[in-house]
Amino acid sequence: MFLNIIKKIFYLFFPLICGSLIGVLISNFMDYSTLIKPLLAPPGYIFPIAWSIIYLLLGLSFLLYKSKNNNLTLDKIYYLSLAINLSWSIFFFVFKWYLFTCIWTVILLLSVIYLLKLFYSQNKSSFYLNLPYLLWLIFATYLTFGIYILN
Repeated sequence: MFLNIIKKIFYLFFPLICGSLIGVLISNFMDYSTLIKPLLAPPGYIFPIAWSIIYLLLGLSFLLYKSKNNNLTLDKIYYLSLAINLSWSIFFFVFKWYLFTCIWTVILLLSVIYLLKLFYSQNKSSFYLNLPYLLWLIFATYLTFGIYILN
């Protein structure tokens, strides 16, 4: 019983905790305010809010999926796409690899599309909870390419 509760808490909050840790680790390297940004680029304070919501939705979707399903392929793609997501910030802000992060963003987008396909077949609620993530990644892809081109 206790182990089951711990697992549920882990599934729910793991993406948010990882995202927060990455945010703290790269905070001294963030230079978003100094970059030339494309049209429609939001102010910097929007990103922690948006990512917190997305990470909570991602965690909730995985928790709902795990409560009724266990698909090793889906589990692997979930954690792989989360690792791709989290490493993007390091590549972009710490190393300033803007062209590389354009490619990395497309890889992330494709991994999330595949994850959504798997969620759709396993748990429709998990699929729908991740649609904001997909939309935000499409927007993030636009921003990443725009920043690369302008800087």
